[in-house]
Amino acid sequence: MIEEKIKESSSKLFAPLLVVIAASLWAVDGIVLRPSLYSLPVPLVVFIESSIVAVLLTPFFIKKVSSLKHLKIKDWMAFFGVALLGGAIGTMAITKALFYVNFVNLSVVILLQKLQPVFAISLATIFLKEKLPKEFFLWAALAIVGAYFMTFGLSVPNFSTGDKTTIAALFALLAAFSFSSSTVLSKRALRNVGYEMGTYLRFLFASIIMMIIAATTGDILSITEVSTKQIIIFLIIAFTTGGAAIFLYYYGLKRISASVASICELAFPLTAVVLEYVVHGNILSAVQWIGAAVLLISILKVSGLKINVW
Repeated sequence: MIEEKIKESSSKLFAPLLVVIAASLWAVDGIVLRPSLYSLPVPLVVFIESSIVAVLLTPFFIKKVSSLKHLKIKDWMAFFGVALLGGAIGTMAITKALFYVNFVNLSVVILLQKLQPVFAISLATIFLKEKLPKEFFLWAALAIVGAYFMTFGLSVPNFSTGDKTTIAALFALLAAFSFSSSTVLSKRALRNVGYEMGTYLRFLFASIIMMIIAATTGDILSITEVSTKQIIIFLIIAFTTGGAAIFLYYYGLKRISASVASICELAFPLTAVVLEYVVHGNILSAVQWIGAAVLLISILKVSGLKINVW
């Protein structure tokens, strides 16, 4: 009896942990890897990274293609929505936002990313009929507050980098809404398919959408400008912060609610702040450490709550 409870408790924490790891990898992508791609057009960047993952996963797709016969039109529409919002629009928007602030003033980007759980929880309640206990809203609010103080301490976000900051803010807001919508749609899309096939379909559709966008804008012609170093960066992204991160994310998301996943994704600003210290030497203040502790405790609390899905 005791062993069963321990196993059940470990299982409850394992799935949210994978979402946390995935979100942390996305922070590594934004601060460490993506800056090397600054010279390339954004649609081309997203097209290449999506296509590489799709190609790498094709052998798996061929082996599991028979599983697709169980999918209905609503499943295909959900995956298309995931690819369009998360794989295309969201990824382009966050990349564009980071490019606009030159990866230096990340305040506005990280701040608006904290709105992602608000969008996701609202959409999950409306479309997935997730019934949230009162405790969820308490810990979710504390998680967002903790994330804010962890990122900015007692200071106000810096919006004084010029006109580009306003544009970056709009792109970051679009990214937050797109990714939160993608989280909810991903939960629906994974209903009748495994996380492995889900990962493949997400990148396959995203690569097709991005090929059309890049071809329409003419940015696909800039593929000849991709340097050897950038090719290596693309491959690293594919095996870590791109394909691998989505694989872990979908594994975890299939086992927890979209609302819980959205809170676990706040690991993104947590990792971003730590990387800012490691990469740029920005030391955390006492208030930031307290905010980090509140965020971590809130994520653990939210992960342990039972969310009823209609």
